[in-house]
Amino acid sequence: MMNNDNKISNQTKLFGYIGEHAGVSRFSAIINKMFKENNDDVMMIPMNIREDDLYFTVSNMKQSHVNGAVISSEYVTDVVEIVDDASSLVKRSGMCDIIYREDQTLRGDIFSIRVLTEHLKDLYASKIAIIGTNHYAKAFSFLACGFNVSYFNDSLEELLAFTQEVEISDADINRIASDLKVDFSEFDAVLDFSSMNDLSMIEKLGKYNLDMKNTKQFSALKKRADELNASYTSYDDLLEKLTKKAYSLIK
Repeated sequence: MMNNDNKISNQTKLFGYIGEHAGVSRFSAIINKMFKENNDDVMMIPMNIREDDLYFTVSNMKQSHVNGAVISSEYVTDVVEIVDDASSLVKRSGMCDIIYREDQTLRGDIFSIRVLTEHLKDLYASKIAIIGTNHYAKAFSFLACGFNVSYFNDSLEELLAFTQEVEISDADINRIASDLKVDFSEFDAVLDFSSMNDLSMIEKLGKYNLDMKNTKQFSALKKRADELNASYTSYDDLLEKLTKKAYSLIK
């Protein structure tokens, strides 16, 4: 078997890890170690894919021996239009981070945001501030049962449209902008799902501060957390929990 001698057999279940810098991510190495330790005939292959080659690579999985793929954070919106079928969470949020090949069709789902919500529960975080209105914010909002969430964005108009789209009534919405001073110290966790490049308006951060950026992506939250000597958690900091969840879904 593959996990005894690090070779792939005809029976080995193959999964890809697709990202622009997949080869330098520890995701594949960590999960492959788990497969080996549990004597599973499964292997994850890191696939360095440029944006221009993403559609070709993913769509061709239908005729390949690859059983699916985990999608790195930079491509989670791009693959939605490539899959043939998707969970309701994918359809409503507009993101997809895990793909399964079923015969010659591809089915998409989300696992990373489920890991994030469980991580916050493990931290006993209940009062949450979300910055931004992107796909991660949408997916989290659909899974946010049990959390007390406040929403922040530079455009209140966008924020109102967002809360209507995710069907949140009486949402606590707030403006965040360079001309305002913002204090997040009352929050257990701050989740930055925005595209803002500067968060210098934040005077105090929460107890825990997280985004879904990998180490190859610029993080305005990390920059501000470093400046304020506050905690910061990235996608890569959650790899142990992310790989455990992916392992349970793939094996």
